[in-house]
Formats: sequence, C-alpha cells, structure tokens
Amino acid sequence: MSANQRNPDAAALYSQIKELRTFVAQEGEVIFNAWRPRLTQRTFCISAHNLANYLALRRRDLRELQRGLTTLGLSSLGRSEARVLPNIDAVLSLLGSFVHDADAPPMPPLRAMRRGERLLAQHTRALLGDKPVGRDARIMVTMPTEAADDPGLVQQLVDNGMDCARINCAHDDAAVWARIAGHVRDAGKQAGRPIKILMDLGGPKVRTEDVVFPKKTRIKPGDILLLRRDVQPQDEGVFPFQVRCSLPAVIDQLTLNKRVSIDDGVVTTVVEALLPAGAVLRVQRVKEGEYKLKNEKGLNFPDTDLRLTALTDEDLQALDTVVEQADMVGFSFVQTGRDIAHLQAELAKRMQDPSRMAIIAKIETPRAVRNLPEIIVRAAGKQPFGVMIARGDLAVELGFVRTAEMQEQILWLCEAAHVPVIWATQVLESFVKDGMPSRGEMTDAAMAARAECVMLNKGPYIADAVTMIDDLLRRMREHQNKKSPQMRALRSWLQRTGDD
Repeated sequence: MSANQRNPDAAALYSQIKELRTFVAQEGEVIFNAWRPRLTQRTFCISAHNLANYLALRRRDLRELQRGLTTLGLSSLGRSEARVLPNIDAVLSLLGSFVHDADAPPMPPLRAMRRGERLLAQHTRALLGDKPVGRDARIMVTMPTEAADDPGLVQQLVDNGMDCARINCAHDDAAVWARIAGHVRDAGKQAGRPIKILMDLGGPKVRTEDVVFPKKTRIKPGDILLLRRDVQPQDEGVFPFQVRCSLPAVIDQLTLNKRVSIDDGVVTTVVEALLPAGAVLRVQRVKEGEYKLKNEKGLNFPDTDLRLTALTDEDLQALDTVVEQADMVGFSFVQTGRDIAHLQAELAKRMQDPSRMAIIAKIETPRAVRNLPEIIVRAAGKQPFGVMIARGDLAVELGFVRTAEMQEQILWLCEAAHVPVIWATQVLESFVKDGMPSRGEMTDAAMAARAECVMLNKGPYIADAVTMIDDLLRRMREHQNKKSPQMRALRSWLQRTGDD
C-alpha cells in the first residue's frame, strides 16, 4: 500500500504546501525589492531576503496546516525562522515522495538548511565579540559610577564572565564614561579577550518635575492630578495634586480617555480633560493603594504614539564621546526607520567610516514594535546591528500580558533577520540588589538563554550575579537552542531495579 493511500491527507497537504511556497516566494520578493536600495552591506542581503519571506509566511494562519504536517511526522514549520524557504522546500520534498510526484523538488542541501544559523553566529560575533567557551549567550553588565575609579571591580566582572560592558549616558559625564571604558579595555587585555563596550544614549525622557501635593497626603484611586505645562503651580484649591511634565510638548499630543502612567506603571491615570494649563488626569489604579508623588519619575503614554525627536541635544553631545570610546551605540526611543537614518547621519559627521559603529536599537514602545522590520533593515543594511528588548518600558506601554507575548515575537523576527537580541530589564534583579534571587527570576533568566546576550543591571551583588548567570547559561545551552529543545540524555532519572 502506498504512503498516500495509508494517509489520504498527504496529497491535500502537498497541494497546500506548494501553494504556500509560491505565495511566500512571491510576497517575500515584493517586500525584499522595496528594501533593496537601503542594503549597502552585502552580507545582510541574504538575511533581509529571509526576513521578507518570514513576514510573508506569517501573513497566513498556518495552524490547521501545521496539525496536518505533524500527523505525518513532518516539520510543522514552527521553527523555520532562520531558513524559511529551505524549510518549506524540505517539507515539500518529503510530501512529494509520499505522493510519488516525479516533479517534486529535491531536498535542500545541508548548507542551505544551516545558512541562517551560520549568519546569525556571524552577525553576533561582529556585534558582541567571539563566543565564550562553554556557552552561547554573552553577558552584558551595566557599569556603576564607581567603576570609573575602581578598576578592580571591572576586572572582577570580566573574570566572572562579563563579555560586554554597558555605559549609560543618561548618568554621569564624558570624563566618567571615558575612565570606565579605559578600565574595561584594560580588564579585557588582562583576561586575554576583548570586552565590547556599549554606550547607551538617554533619549527623550518624559519625567515628573516640580511636584505639588498636600502635606502628608498620598495620591489614591479616584483622585485628580494636573499634569501641567508651566513651572508655576496652578490653583492648588482646585488641583491639590500637580506635576509638571519635563517635555510640555507631550501634552499637546494627548487626547481624552488615553492612559498616562507614572513611575513605571505604579500609578495609572486617564486623561479626563485638556486645559490651557495642562492635562487633567484621574487616577485609576495605584500599586499598594496609595502613592507619594515625587520628582524625576518616568511618565509613559501607552495609548499615544508620541512624535518626539529620538536624538536629543544631550544625546548629540554624548555621541562625540561615544564614537571615541565605544564599539556599540545604544539608541533609546527609536521608533522608525527614519530615526535610524538620523543616527547614521550623525555618526557620519563624526566618523570617517560610520559603518564600524554598531547600533543597538532599544525596542520600548508599541510604535517601535510595529516598525521593527524597517528599523532592522535600515540599520543592519549598513552596519553591525542588534536589538535590545527593553522589557520594562514595553511592560508599561503594552501591559504585562502583551509584553510576554511580544518578547517572543521580537525574538522570532530577529532570528528571521539573523539579528542578535539582547534580553534586558530586571534579569536576576533581586539577586543583584539583595543577594538572593526569586524562583521566578531564575526561570526568567533561563528563558533569556534564547537570546544572544543577557543584560544585568548594576547593584551591590553584581559580581556574584555574573557568576550565577554564567553558570545558568552554560547549563541551558545543553537544553535549548532558540525555539528548539536540545535532547541531551537526561541524568536525573536513571534506570533503577528497586525502590530507594
């Protein structure tokens, strides 16, 4: 009995896969051709073409097709990110043999099936340096200010496993950044391996300033808060709670019933009225029931696509030091391909060969998520490029449920483009600050092994946290590669002849 007689669905699946292959190739070509003029880095062309094919593939709902493929023991296409057309062709070839089609395409060569994996490794090496011995993911650490005057701390971090150092240009000054960078380079020489340096531009920061509130009074759900434009407080009898917006132009972009969050979502409000003095906000939710308003707390606008210049005057000043000291520039608040082009133009003013400077796009808003393919193509089409999933800001902007979903989708999209990902925000946060991780943090850190780099923030126990994440990433390497489980022989359950 022939294979297609044993399973009558094989012929139908074969027809569906052939149609899907044609659709993906044609739609992918249209997308790729639109990008082509921006691809000056030849090594990225294959990756851009695969990304275009992946976007075409994901325009279809494939769940029913996947169920049919798995009943035949075939690939469900669920791990095809890095090699879209070769994976479809492999399934097509096998189905063709099932139905005895003499015109079925041959099985793709092994080099085609592994090309995406090789390109991702190549792009990661160009961005983050050589792969550490014994693990795949790199470790990045945010440098504390004291690292400027404590080379021993930097050396300890490198000896414990740090591969990349992050300098946050939103804090300190050029002299401090330069001293930190010097210590990082020296520590790398001492360890016998170069340590990459990322300098992170601050971007436009919308914060609370000039807070006004009644003494000993905290804000609660139902209270009214005035988000004002001016330094001068308004009528405190009408508005006992007031904060000034550090970027008043933001108020002009607000509309009624849109949310405004304070302090990373600790306070959630909604725009109830718009006045010449500012926006009247009604408090909807407060973590732990009440909150003391403070200066310098972040403001987020989850329902509003803010039109702000991604590069501030302070960023442009910092860029003068970045081009002298860093291997990578971190781009905060990037939201469009035009933002990338702006940064590239500023790098060209400061560098003879701006393609040497790698760009890390921090994805922290819904608008950036929507425009991620264009951001990738604009940046990676010219120079080494990576994506940082800024999960803290994303959680405030998208909500925690959508953030959990979106971080997965960003990982998939970047794998399709063979672009390395940095998993950031509060990794082992309790351990870094207090010396003891939570169970949830350990699970989160294990999930981070699917990215090409994991970032830890500064704190008293950062050196110990580097040791812990190094050990965890080495262990997870044996069990997980991107979306694919690695089926190493399990040693936790050995064959036993009797009870313990």
